[in-house]
Amino acid sequence: MKRDTASLMLLHAPVLSLPHAFTTRSGGVSTGVYAASTEGGLNLDDREDDPRAVAENRRRLTQALGFGPERVARLNQVHGLEVREARPGVQEGDALVSAQAGLLLAIGTADCFPVLLADEAAGVVGAAHAGWRGTLGRIAARTVEAMVARGADVACIRAAVGPGICGERYPVGGDVARQFREAGLGAHVLERDGQPHLDLAGANRTALLEAGLSPESIWLSGRCSTEPDFYSYRRDAGRTGRMWAVIGRPVPAARTGDQA
Repeated sequence: MKRDTASLMLLHAPVLSLPHAFTTRSGGVSTGVYAASTEGGLNLDDREDDPRAVAENRRRLTQALGFGPERVARLNQVHGLEVREARPGVQEGDALVSAQAGLLLAIGTADCFPVLLADEAAGVVGAAHAGWRGTLGRIAARTVEAMVARGADVACIRAAVGPGICGERYPVGGDVARQFREAGLGAHVLERDGQPHLDLAGANRTALLEAGLSPESIWLSGRCSTEPDFYSYRRDAGRTGRMWAVIGRPVPAARTGDQA
């Protein structure tokens, strides 16, 4: 894969200027299978890891972006197509949108692709979780539609597709490949050693273009989640941590002379 980003705690997309990040496994305090190569790991999922370590990891991430952990909106992700209005806490679905300042939207991944979106002028942000089912159902385009319904302008939306499993490492069965071809995404079905593979990053880019975004407004990280810098469900046979992709609009600073 092309390496467009450095190996850091937080990866950033040049098309997004609002506070945002794609985390790696570095920069936290998790140990064991969740650790990074030479330091604690930034695992952000507390279902199996020490909840105290995960809480500290979340604190570090949110603090780095100027938010508090209590202002995170996240999801119980179900590989569906539901787009939710973001609110603090946990909802069920696979995408979030918000025009509210001071709220940090979070998507968890460990091979699926996170998509972060923003129309900064309108103050509307979005975040989507795109595994193969979400990509097939064009969850990224659905998120764009939900942003437009809240005042965003397609011409002003910028989108970043973060690290996920690359096509070379993602073989799928013939039925899944067939569904992608029938859905008009056949260009992203790759043949490797007689078996179909999926280029989900490219398929999400196609969905965003179909939704009306311009090519220059879409950024792909070029990083594969099976690289050592990331958590990967497939590489680690199911026992792994989770990265977060986060984006939010900060609360405007009070101007000098404003009354309380």
